[in-house]
Amino acid sequence: MLRFSKGHYFGIAILICSIGLLQLFIYWFNNQKDTTTLDLTPDEKNWLLAQNEIDSLKEAAQENSNKIYPFNPNFISDYKGYKLGMSEAQIDKLHQFRKQNKYVNSSAEFQKLTGVSNEWMKLYAIYFKFPDWVTNKTSKNYQSKHENTYQKFDKKESKIVVQDLNKANQAELEKAYMIGEKLALKIISERDKFGSFASMDQLGFIWGISPEAIADLNKKFQIRSSENLKKININTSTIKELQQFPYFNYTIAKNIVTFRSMNGDFKSSEDLTNVKQFPLEKLKIIALYLEF
Repeated sequence: MLRFSKGHYFGIAILICSIGLLQLFIYWFNNQKDTTTLDLTPDEKNWLLAQNEIDSLKEAAQENSNKIYPFNPNFISDYKGYKLGMSEAQIDKLHQFRKQNKYVNSSAEFQKLTGVSNEWMKLYAIYFKFPDWVTNKTSKNYQSKHENTYQKFDKKESKIVVQDLNKANQAELEKAYMIGEKLALKIISERDKFGSFASMDQLGFIWGISPEAIADLNKKFQIRSSENLKKININTSTIKELQQFPYFNYTIAKNIVTFRSMNGDFKSSEDLTNVKQFPLEKLKIIALYLEF
């Protein structure tokens, strides 16, 4: 038979009292909370009502700031693009396209141009709003009124006049697909380093130019002159002279001179494949600038 000592009984009594006091405190606290506003002065009550109204307005404003309204995707700004989760490169593609006074006419064309993901399109394409005459092409006056001012994304150019890439200026380069001011100046700067381009393939090594832009540049330009092309003698140039060549650095220049001193003069560009750390992916282009 279980027996308790006096100490056990005393402990149990203290526990029961503690539970009772705790329940009384909770009851008092809840009643105090409910009657707090009863003790307020009229001014304090008015202030509390005003504060509640301000809080409600803040919540409504927050909801409105996150709400997305229908918009024309052709006019997405840098800020709006950032808010929608577009990358800087995707926004730039759209802006460069618009600089050519061209527009996208559908969600599919927008995705093809910018490269946004399918998930992005599911979230935001439902808000795209194009002009009525774009979405309703059955209108009788559609072509006569808008065809020239709102060009179709994949509209083919009637005739392309091929120009010399080594003589093209900034304005002429900007006519190429997705080539804006920055990329046009970058192409000219790269051309100046070599004196002249020796191959259209050199465009592929300029950072920031997309494959689509390069394809269009190849349609509009060719290498037709090379009078300013700066050649370099691979067998007599010093390390300092070699490292000035745009595709070389100090390490590559040093390795070329070291290999040359140990094995004799280079006979052809193929001999350069034996040089340590040589940029083999650019060998065909580099060969066009070399003298033996």
